[in-house]
Amino acid sequence: MKVDLHFWFMTILFMLRDLLFPRENILQETGIKPGYNVLDYGCGPGSYILPLANLVGEAGKVYAQDINSRAVQAVQKIVADNKLTNVITIQSDCKTGLPDAAIDAVLLYDVFHGLSNPDSVLPELYRILKINGILSFTDHHTKEKEILDTMKRTKLFGLLRKGKNTYTFIKLINT
Repeated sequence: MKVDLHFWFMTILFMLRDLLFPRENILQETGIKPGYNVLDYGCGPGSYILPLANLVGEAGKVYAQDINSRAVQAVQKIVADNKLTNVITIQSDCKTGLPDAAIDAVLLYDVFHGLSNPDSVLPELYRILKINGILSFTDHHTKEKEILDTMKRTKLFGLLRKGKNTYTFIKLINT
């Protein structure tokens, strides 16, 4: 098996980050509740998976999507090691394969800057979000003005609130 040094290095950095800044603190800003269906879009090595699985509980589902097969494998290991029954992995570039209006919240964390085609990703996220569904967004590579301008330009999401770590957008109902 070929070692992906970039992925390995990223995983180590995320582990250190998660020790210093627990993901639970970030998730507090989302408003995710037990029973929610949540998509972690661009889940990477799965930093949010265990806290999300606990947050949504047995009645909820966590969908972990990434383009990188190593990321999906890392999440599958978290699922197996922790005997999680409410987490489903998806390996895909853009399309989620999820039904329309099936998701209560989407996490788009530190992935936006690397998307090859954000103009096709945002409509996909809009499609799968329920009415009043939220898009929780953070990307330390992207400036606030760019984030807000992108969302305004797409006319898909409106800013609900800005937290300490994230922006929470709500799905707009287009007429």
